[in-house]
Amino acid sequence: MAVHKLILDDVFEEVDCTLIAIHCTIEDYRLAYLLNKNLSTNLNRKSSNLDFCVDNATYSVFEWEDSKYLTTWCLVSNIYKTEVYKQDNFNSLFNTEEKVIETIYLVPEYKAVNYFLKIDNEFNLSEEKRILDKILDIPQVATAFSIDINQLKSKDNLIFS
Repeated sequence: MAVHKLILDDVFEEVDCTLIAIHCTIEDYRLAYLLNKNLSTNLNRKSSNLDFCVDNATYSVFEWEDSKYLTTWCLVSNIYKTEVYKQDNFNSLFNTEEKVIETIYLVPEYKAVNYFLKIDNEFNLSEEKRILDKILDIPQVATAFSIDINQLKSKDNLIFS
C-alpha cells in the first residue's frame, strides 16, 4: 500500500492584503461616506455585523467589491462598548450593582485605533502611500498608518467575508 504525504507549505502563505489603521472620533457611517468621497470607493454597510461569540462583541463592517481591479475593501470598527453590571464585593446591608462600560477591541494590539481599512490586494508602496495621503486629507481623521498584517498576533480576527 502506498503512503501519500501532503505538503501544505504553500497553503499557509502570508496574507496578501493592505491594512490601514485609522484614528478618528466620528461615527462609522460618516467615515465610510468621507472615504467614499476621497478615495472614489463605494463602501456600503453589510447587512450583518462581525460577531464574536466569545465576548458577545459585534463590529460594524462596510464593504465594497471593486470588480475592475478584483479587490475587496472593508472598513471595520475596532471598538465595541457594552454596559456590564458589576456586583460590589464589599460587605454591605444592601446588594448593590454598579454599571460599568466595558470596551472590547477587535485588534487589542492597537487600542488607539478606531477603524481598520482592509484592502484584499497588496498594493505597491507608492499606491499605498497615495491612499494614505488621501485618508489623511480628511479633516476629521487624526492619523492613519499602514500595518503589516503578518506581524499581528490577532490577525485571525481580521479574516471575515
